[in-house]
Amino acid sequence: MRPLFTLCNGLTLILASASPRRRQFLREWGLPFQVHSANVPEPRPASGETPNDYTRRSAVSKAHAVARDLASQATAPLHCIILAADTAVAVEGDILGKPDNPDHALYMLERLNGREHDVISAVCLLVPRNTVTKQPPVTVKADAFDHWLQLVFSNTSRVFFYRWPHSMLQAYILTGEPVDKAGAYAIQGQGAFLVERVEGSWSTVVGLPVTELACLLLHYGLIAPATPKP
Repeated sequence: MRPLFTLCNGLTLILASASPRRRQFLREWGLPFQVHSANVPEPRPASGETPNDYTRRSAVSKAHAVARDLASQATAPLHCIILAADTAVAVEGDILGKPDNPDHALYMLERLNGREHDVISAVCLLVPRNTVTKQPPVTVKADAFDHWLQLVFSNTSRVFFYRWPHSMLQAYILTGEPVDKAGAYAIQGQGAFLVERVEGSWSTVVGLPVTELACLLLHYGLIAPATPKP
């Protein structure tokens, strides 16, 4: 498969996630990257925190954890982009994280069954300051570390579940797939049958809003469309 994009300015891309789907998105773009998972626990939502704010805070926490790890290594690549992401499912303002056990997964699926809910995916990019020349838009937060500029965005999609009988929800739980999934389901896996329709970005529901990510990386000249080799 021919690459779609190339990294610019000799940059190295660090993916702060072990998610197979996020790795797949980057591979499909043809971008080389290294995986450096963030070794931080999933944060708990703060009192009164919105799902959008929570997801952004979690993505920032993962990016910062990897940045600290890299800074502690003598051979750490300084000319790198750190890409971290987090996804949350929210229904009636309640944030559904990953289930603690099969019973908890069943509780989540019963709450979502036959109704709509929001899926929010947030991205935090830590970009070397000397590679960014354009003024960030107001929706982008610029602080973080001395070496990096922090760019944060999020996207929300609305998902509608078909109303399934209790036996189908139990059968899905027995597959084991819901265990480590936000909201106890994976739209890109066996859980696809649960979803009647999606309003918004499918990739946001999977875990990485690729349209917004591509636009941001292109805007700042961090990637470029691949050109044919002479």
